[in-house]
Amino acid sequence: MAESAASVAIRKSVTVDLPIETAFRVFTEQVGAWWPLATKSVGQEDSIGLVIEPRVGGRVYEQVRSGEEHEWGEVFAWEPPHLLAFTWHPGRGPETHQEVEVRFTVSGDGTRLDLEQRGWERLVATAEEIPEHYESGWDEVLSRYAEAAEGS
Repeated sequence: MAESAASVAIRKSVTVDLPIETAFRVFTEQVGAWWPLATKSVGQEDSIGLVIEPRVGGRVYEQVRSGEEHEWGEVFAWEPPHLLAFTWHPGRGPETHQEVEVRFTVSGDGTRLDLEQRGWERLVATAEEIPEHYESGWDEVLSRYAEAAEGS
């Protein structure tokens, strides 16, 4: 019997050599500068920015050259510098959303970021149907975040 999509979560972690407040700020305020928009966005090469509005109820959206905006989700937890969580449905209707939770914790002299994406049952029925590119996609995204954080 196939594993239910509801039981699956993608989990990723990265540690950066920054104080927790700075690590949170780079992730949230500077996301448009480090997110790989050319490959991980709705507009691809026409994408010019990504915004996370800093509050519960804030939008997560992509900006494209034409002036259009593509909704990616909505912030449902905003607890700087420890927690950010938002719905996630780039290029799809909100009824298909997953949830992305990003936790920041002090780790030695740096900060550990733990990301979890869950709620696949709103998009697919079984774990086998979860698109593989999400697993590798978060690796690329967090690698770009870590580079930006180390350079900040």
